[in-house]
Amino acid sequence: MSVKTMSVPFADLRAQYLSIKEEMDAAIADVIDNTAFIRTPIITEFEHGFAEMMSAKHCIGVANGTDAIYIVLKMLGIGQGDEVITVANSWISSSEVITQAGAKPVFADIEPGYFTIDPADIERKITPATKAIIPVHLTGHPAQIDQIMEIAERHGLFVIEDCAQSHFATLNGQLAGTFGVASTFSFYPGKNLGAYGDAGGILTNDDALAEKCRMYANHGALIKHQHHMEGINSRLDGLQAAVLKVKLGHILKWTEQRQFWAKAYATALEGIEEIELPAVRPGAEHVYHLYMIRAQDRDGLQTFLDARGIQTVIHYPTPLPFLPAYSYLGHSREDFPVAAAYQDAILSLPFFPEMNQEMIDYVAESIRTYYR
Repeated sequence: MSVKTMSVPFADLRAQYLSIKEEMDAAIADVIDNTAFIRTPIITEFEHGFAEMMSAKHCIGVANGTDAIYIVLKMLGIGQGDEVITVANSWISSSEVITQAGAKPVFADIEPGYFTIDPADIERKITPATKAIIPVHLTGHPAQIDQIMEIAERHGLFVIEDCAQSHFATLNGQLAGTFGVASTFSFYPGKNLGAYGDAGGILTNDDALAEKCRMYANHGALIKHQHHMEGINSRLDGLQAAVLKVKLGHILKWTEQRQFWAKAYATALEGIEEIELPAVRPGAEHVYHLYMIRAQDRDGLQTFLDARGIQTVIHYPTPLPFLPAYSYLGHSREDFPVAAAYQDAILSLPFFPEMNQEMIDYVAESIRTYYR
């Protein structure tokens, strides 16, 4: 007997575009009509709008989320001989920029259940060379940032929040990205707030740091030809700013839709003993950039779901300390027991605001069928 299948994409950016097509097309056309591509008012308008919604003084638009972290590290004076602690389970952007700034990345394990950096392991990794901590609010769930701030203040360390996946997540009512000296955002197309190409941003309440970051991202100058330092070219362009400004008007609604579908998944997947659903820490508001489960026989399940037209993704198949890029650090699985245990179990299910209940039910029933 043949099995009825349906196609469930991992994400559907076209569906999102179609829901705001008229508004988006007009915004893009306006940029083109006015040739407003670089250092134009639309960029400032987005920066001010995002900063206001995030309750921050400054937003500096940059070319991508990776540059955002690098620029903050450089402008905080972190470099040769310094160490920066970040999480073992993340995209390599969180750690490669530490090396590029001239410092040494030091990895900490993740908390069981939450996929975010373990404050207790941060404390164990601090040395006299430690200068900063980069916690990642992974999957849209905030790290235990209040504890991390307490540790940082006690040891005199900077905290740079990597918010690439956590736009408008909160802990105890405070927005992720408003705790540390600065926070960095990716606006990669697939993010909760995504551009139509690479884009990123820096948030800070520190006036001097904001000016230095803006200057460094623009060849070391705030005014053309007046270069106060050597910088880099990492600017948010007008087209991406226009896209982001339109989406900023919809992001809170889309966040509510993500939270709605997360609850629907939790209900539909209830009682399947072979999987662990994403946990939410007390006081946290999860914005579900990803709906990441842990599954027994993960690879077999992924293959089965793929055959049924269900697209899933593994974020991330190898923890950072185990990548060839960091073999020089000499780490083993025993150094990061939680991240090591999770690497063969994590699986991100299809998830986007424009989903429907039929998709949720089909994914859940397919998972039940596999484990039967």
